[in-house]
Amino acid sequence: MIKDLTKGAPLKLILLFSVPLLIGNIFQQLYNLADIIIVGRTLGVGALASVGAVAPLFFLILFAVNGMTNGFAVITGQKFGAGDVCGVRRSAAVSTLLSTVFTVFFSIIFMIFMKPVLFMMNVPAEIFDDAYWYIQICVFGLFTANFYNLLASIIRALGDSKTPLYFLIFASVLNVILALIFILEFHLGVPGSAVAVVLSQAFSVVLCLLYVKKRFPILHLKKSDWIFKKENRAEDIEFIKEHLNVGLPMAVQFSVLGIGMLIIQSVCNSFGANIIAAMTAALRIEQIATMPMVSFGVAISVFVAQNFGAKNINRIRHGVIKSSVINLVLSIAMAFVMRLWGSDIVGIFIGQEKTEVINIAHEYLWISTLFYFFLGQIFIFRNALQGMGRTLIPLTSSFAELMVRSFAAVYLAVKFGYYGIFYAGPIAWISASIIVAAGYFINIKKIKIKYLKENFLKSV
Repeated sequence: MIKDLTKGAPLKLILLFSVPLLIGNIFQQLYNLADIIIVGRTLGVGALASVGAVAPLFFLILFAVNGMTNGFAVITGQKFGAGDVCGVRRSAAVSTLLSTVFTVFFSIIFMIFMKPVLFMMNVPAEIFDDAYWYIQICVFGLFTANFYNLLASIIRALGDSKTPLYFLIFASVLNVILALIFILEFHLGVPGSAVAVVLSQAFSVVLCLLYVKKRFPILHLKKSDWIFKKENRAEDIEFIKEHLNVGLPMAVQFSVLGIGMLIIQSVCNSFGANIIAAMTAALRIEQIATMPMVSFGVAISVFVAQNFGAKNINRIRHGVIKSSVINLVLSIAMAFVMRLWGSDIVGIFIGQEKTEVINIAHEYLWISTLFYFFLGQIFIFRNALQGMGRTLIPLTSSFAELMVRSFAAVYLAVKFGYYGIFYAGPIAWISASIIVAAGYFINIKKIKIKYLKENFLKSV
């Protein structure tokens, strides 16, 4: 159901909007969790390591494309907040065209250069083949992941966070079933897990399209929304630039984060299969633990985009500050859970008998949970800036995070071994959170002053 977030109590709206997002994000992580549990428990630590060794590479590709689609959806949300129905349809059409072009580009590039990249990542020889075919299949199916996220982003921009959830639940359950069939019945091994992911995502795209056709008339695109006429060329080019001005920096920003993960994984790969498996399990668990923060961030982005379009600056200020406080509580709660039961959860993934791997994963979680507060604030302030179309500060923070994370990972790994890698993420979170928080308060003050001047001039 379409929801106008420009009216009503800001915190209540954000909380209600974020709950389906949280559930949806958890189910989306089940794609990855199904890989870890099924592969780790049925095929062993080596197979788990092959998935984990290339996971950051796939995330890099996915982050770039998803960052771009999320950026496009910001424009859709702003048009909806401004009451521009035609603009909403045009935005959806332009987003689809641009996403298709960029997805094709990313897929071709990575499929051509996949093997050299894996060699650069220090993927061990004994797991190289499984890792190669897993990532190749995932990249081949990038269209399914991209177009689900595009549809979900546009629907969420209109204030509906529930509809994408339903299809994620279906896809997650289907993914588990298909993975078990392909691995246990067809004996496809690690590649079978990747095939299950791609097929389950494809089903979610089809269902989402059918639902939009039936229930979302505002997204029923007309021929005029797609065709660029000569007399409107300048206006159309400007509209495309408007999307690219937000979408491309967000794609770069998300790519930078993915590159940081890639560098850490490359360092991690040099320590062998047990370390790779431990970090794979720990990072997947951490992704689940931080899902409430991620969901709050997405909710903030949609809330800010709609209210920015409606020029409700005070609502943005109130919503962001209250959400920041709530996120502080969430970070403390998630840290508490991870510190108490993190090792038990790791055991579920790979079996309680793998004590060495469990201990390594638990050491990482013990350290990283102390810094969840900074990570939570990144999600709040970064998404608020992006919702206003201010992408320079988030992009700057991402580059700072990349440099700090990379330096810390390489330097500390040399000094302290794999244990030093555990501190790379937390140190990067601190630096990035300071940048985006400062950037938000500076920008929101400038925007408020600008609107006050405009209103004063109109009244004179």
